[in-house]
Amino acid sequence: MATAPRPRTSTRDPEELARRLTAWLAARLPGAKAVNVSVPESNGMSSETLLFDIEHPEPPVRACALRLAADPAAYTIFPVYDLPRQYRTMRLVADRTDLPVPRVLWLEEDPGPLGAPFFVMERVEGRVPPDVMPYTYEGNWLYEASDAEREHLEAASVRLIAHLHDQVPPAEAEFLSLESDGSPLRRHVEAQRAYYAWVVDKLPRSPLIERAFARLEELWPEDEGAAVLNWGDARIGNVIYDGFDPAAVLDWEMAALAPREVDLGWTVYLHRFFQDLTVSFGQPGLPGFLRRDRIEERYASLTGHTPQHMDFYTLYAALRHGVVMLRVAYRQVHFGEAAVPEDPDTLILHHASLEAMVQGSYW
Repeated sequence: MATAPRPRTSTRDPEELARRLTAWLAARLPGAKAVNVSVPESNGMSSETLLFDIEHPEPPVRACALRLAADPAAYTIFPVYDLPRQYRTMRLVADRTDLPVPRVLWLEEDPGPLGAPFFVMERVEGRVPPDVMPYTYEGNWLYEASDAEREHLEAASVRLIAHLHDQVPPAEAEFLSLESDGSPLRRHVEAQRAYYAWVVDKLPRSPLIERAFARLEELWPEDEGAAVLNWGDARIGNVIYDGFDPAAVLDWEMAALAPREVDLGWTVYLHRFFQDLTVSFGQPGLPGFLRRDRIEERYASLTGHTPQHMDFYTLYAALRHGVVMLRVAYRQVHFGEAAVPEDPDTLILHHASLEAMVQGSYW
């Protein structure tokens, strides 16, 4: 996926969205018009983003970004898109932490104006480590940076996660608790089981993902630790950087109350996903960047909490990413961009590394 043309993600017409957005905006700022409406090349695989400017004498913010719930006709990646939940999460993080969260301006829960709920936030200028082609490939700004510049970006990015976990009172994030019985970690894993069941409904199941779930049970931590507010999609591809400093932290749709290591495992593994993929195509990648041991050391020095049971949490991250990749692959099948192979596990790009984690031979 990271080295192929981006699969289809929407059936919406950007020009029609622009017309409807202008009509909605004029009701909030009489005389205002949405201009320079565009869809970023890095538009996500789940929710959609529109970029636009407000033409008005006194706009609250002139350069805006709009986060729109996924197009139901586009074989959505997730079963539910709770935009009010994301909006509330961003407001909480902005109020309680020093993280650079874009200022949210409006929440529209009525699907009528644009066909789905959405919220509008300020647009922050900067650059994002690319997913396609991955930042671990030659030729992009992060790959071409010096070791010292990448070191600076890594330290600043881990600091984001540490400050998020330490600065938000968990009691104020209870609205992010997942619905099921058991501990926060158990509820998080059971939500992933339910998501996997939704992905494979009436479609071939993945024996590898099911073995990974079974292996999680064998590795389950005796002491799960306290739950904190997790970003959910904690990776550098969801940060806008000004130079090598974070300027905006994006994509809060997977936020949840869970142990700290859920975020840390995701950060570690999502980099490994790109690094392993790059190596498999004969390039060196960035082997010294975002190493697991350094992430753990940095986090411990910032928080006083030494990450625990990281074999469990990196396996969990690879498993979660595997379910998402399976859904993305089935979306390609739905749009006629791919066919279902005899072995559905091969639809998961990182099936080799996930298998190695299940076997305990990856690290």
